[in-house]
Amino acid sequence: MSLEVSMVKITIDGKYYEAKPEKNLLETCLSLGIDIPHFCFHPAMGSVGACRLCAVKKFRDKDDTKGRIVMSCMEPVTEGLIVSVDDPEAKAFRASIIESLMTNHPHDCPVCDEGGECHLQDMTVMTGHNYRRYDFPKRTYNNQELGPFISHEMNRCIQCYRCVRFYRDYAGGKDLNVFASRNNVYFGRHEDGPLENEFSGNLIEVCPTGVFTDKTLSKHFTRKWDLSNAPSVCVHCSVGCNTIISERYGSLRRIMSRYNGAVNGYFICDRGRFGYEFINDEKRIKTAQIRSNKDGIAEPVDNERLFAILDQSLSKDKNIIGIGSPRASLESNFALISLVGRENFYHGISKKEFLLTKTISEFLQNKSVRTPSLKQIEKADAILVLGEDLTNTAPMIALALRQATRNVPDEEAKKKGIPSWNDAPLRVLAQDARSPVFIATPFIDSLDVIAESIFRATPQDIANLGYSIAQKLDDRAPDSNTEKKDLKDLAGKIALSLKNAKNPLIISGISYGDEAIIHAALNITMALLSNGSNVMLSMVLPECNSMGLSLLPGKSFEDADLLGENKEIDTLVVLENDLFRRADENSVNELFKKSRQVIVLDHLSNRTTQKADILLPAATYAGSEGTIVNNEGRAQRYYKAIENKNQIKESWQWIRDFIKVRDTNHIVSWNRFDDIADSLANELPLFSKLKNYMPGADFRMLNTKIPRQTIRYSGRTAMNANIAVSETKLSQDHDSPLAFSMEGQPENPPSSLVPFYWVPGWNSVQAMYNYLDEPGGSMKGGDPGVRLFESAEEGNHIYFKHKAQITVVQKDEWLIVPVYQIFGSDELSSASTSILQRIHEPFVLMNKKDADIITVKDGDTVQLEILKIKLKVKVKIGKSIVQGLAGLSVNLPGMPFIDIPGRGKFHKL
Repeated sequence: MSLEVSMVKITIDGKYYEAKPEKNLLETCLSLGIDIPHFCFHPAMGSVGACRLCAVKKFRDKDDTKGRIVMSCMEPVTEGLIVSVDDPEAKAFRASIIESLMTNHPHDCPVCDEGGECHLQDMTVMTGHNYRRYDFPKRTYNNQELGPFISHEMNRCIQCYRCVRFYRDYAGGKDLNVFASRNNVYFGRHEDGPLENEFSGNLIEVCPTGVFTDKTLSKHFTRKWDLSNAPSVCVHCSVGCNTIISERYGSLRRIMSRYNGAVNGYFICDRGRFGYEFINDEKRIKTAQIRSNKDGIAEPVDNERLFAILDQSLSKDKNIIGIGSPRASLESNFALISLVGRENFYHGISKKEFLLTKTISEFLQNKSVRTPSLKQIEKADAILVLGEDLTNTAPMIALALRQATRNVPDEEAKKKGIPSWNDAPLRVLAQDARSPVFIATPFIDSLDVIAESIFRATPQDIANLGYSIAQKLDDRAPDSNTEKKDLKDLAGKIALSLKNAKNPLIISGISYGDEAIIHAALNITMALLSNGSNVMLSMVLPECNSMGLSLLPGKSFEDADLLGENKEIDTLVVLENDLFRRADENSVNELFKKSRQVIVLDHLSNRTTQKADILLPAATYAGSEGTIVNNEGRAQRYYKAIENKNQIKESWQWIRDFIKVRDTNHIVSWNRFDDIADSLANELPLFSKLKNYMPGADFRMLNTKIPRQTIRYSGRTAMNANIAVSETKLSQDHDSPLAFSMEGQPENPPSSLVPFYWVPGWNSVQAMYNYLDEPGGSMKGGDPGVRLFESAEEGNHIYFKHKAQITVVQKDEWLIVPVYQIFGSDELSSASTSILQRIHEPFVLMNKKDADIITVKDGDTVQLEILKIKLKVKVKIGKSIVQGLAGLSVNLPGMPFIDIPGRGKFHKL
């Protein structure tokens, strides 16, 4: 049972307040709605007192009339504290700080990308500074080319140090730094080149000025106040980070982080921020098309002819098979189940992925283990990563681990009286001390720098390590049956560290497709539970709705009765899925051949859409409303920012129309999104929590909808002047409580419906303070999302038997394992132009001794032969990968599906 925090009483400008003693004064004032200008402070990074802008007057006691100036970000909250924010001397001090910062700042607000959403502009107005007395030449700098994501304008810098503190201290980047000589301070790289860190895009929001701006937005620039926004969820991995998507003229212009205290906090990764451009792709499927024969050319078709064809394809006497998708919403997958029946619904993933995902979801539902949010991961004090390359498969979990390494040093700081917000002394005290992190992966990992111990091995030995750890923790757990002393010794060390921790964390996933690794991770978890440990288990899944799909009824795409030799299929319906990424080419082609009619719903052209007899334009997530479930079992809803035009529909709407065509006597009551969401919750009890969580389309605030646009939105009457002089009628969104306009009630909407951050006086993203219960805390009213399953009752733990898969590798063969890339392995983001510039060509990672055997060196091209597939790839020499093992980059654009791990041969070209 949690203890209530003892509050202290403080006085601010003659008013009494209760405050938390572990906070600093700046955080406290912002929590209370008292505006204090500041630059260098950030809730996620703490205080350093660098900018001096947050000055207030502190008084010794009530008899002190003079007081002294202090920096509120460095002032602890104590009982009886008396301060003044509005003291004339404090206000003059703050104005003088702004004036000094502005001496070298350019007069370029009208052309600055940050204009209208600039923290510096807000703070200048807030301090009252409005006239420049400085009349001398300004200091100027050269800008750098920092890659396809970020533009650099160093002349706008005010030396707040936020950028390097985030990039280096928080995110672990190495290639951005501060360089100084005399009175010249420069923030950038040692030379031009792309920023290498996976979270570099957060500099756009961290920087209080326009030094770092969104280069992808610049290509189709729109003033920030003219954007129409919607709350959304990232679709590029299984973590489910919250985002704000912004539209203008029917195209998506940018992605921003949307705060969720339980999930991503203030930040998102670069794939999530810049992977949106596929939505604006000119090659997107925007019209319904039919193909007269399998090799014919697809041609557009109008709705009348389309539904006449569908009437024949979907008649009641037809055998219809449906293939779902882990990148489609729960509602769309459920609609397809309703159309074809549970017995004819297939999950649209490989058999291996299906079985591993099911194993994980069933374990999490039926065991008394906690599945942590990212916020909870940051609280772990001993961590084991078993067979998962987190930086590339779940970047935000990797970022959370970097923060978790500070927990043990922070406990020592607390004993010495150093508050958690005082960043500089915390880091000085910690030095290289970290919470223990153990990483077991086949090859080098960017998290190795924070690891106490690193284990490089084959998937088989990684699983053996896991089984050994479990057996060290509980004698009842099966051992690995290995005699390798170094493995046994390391297992004992890890087991002891996990056992002694207050909040141990096990992280694994299905990236390597190895069942033994999954079972080993689950065994460790059960062994810790049997010891009474407060263990947490985080399992990484491949796609944004992999967990949600696993909770639905259905079978594997590779199920024998679908791909095997059986009767022909009358109509095959494929939902937002490129099947050639799920199974080998021959199997997929055979499936299409035995299907008399293939209907595909998707938004991007791919090899599956090219095989469709009927191709229907499905809306992207930016033009849809839907629910997806992240890897911790948290269901979250996303909302549309783009109005769908012409024939584009949300997938569930297309399938609703299919049902009407198939059974004219069946009354489909899915007129709105709420209707299908209710049907899902009613028919599948696991999703019943959704009914009470999500505000429905009828939700109103003061009898009005919530506007997608701020009150500063401009140009509405002139936007379509080239089409019609009169203002067109505003579109109506019947599926959500959001309005496609600036009219409505923007103040304090439910956390899941916050479309933007803005309040008077706060135009920048820092307006977020007004939407939180406290800086770095939760959204007012609770963070978005609802967990579908919680820890089950304590029960007997039945361990998985040891059955490490032994792959016999012959002479001149290598064991091939997958290598995932943050840029390239995800299907949707790989179609974005800026991401494309960061995608490597296919490569194979191998040991130097293995490279010498086939007489190749780094950068050479070899031919890989695996499972009857021949593939030309570049060679990368890896220092840490074990001999006999090779890592193949997977899922990159143009690469075929390869079922690995598996045996392969290399031939020098």
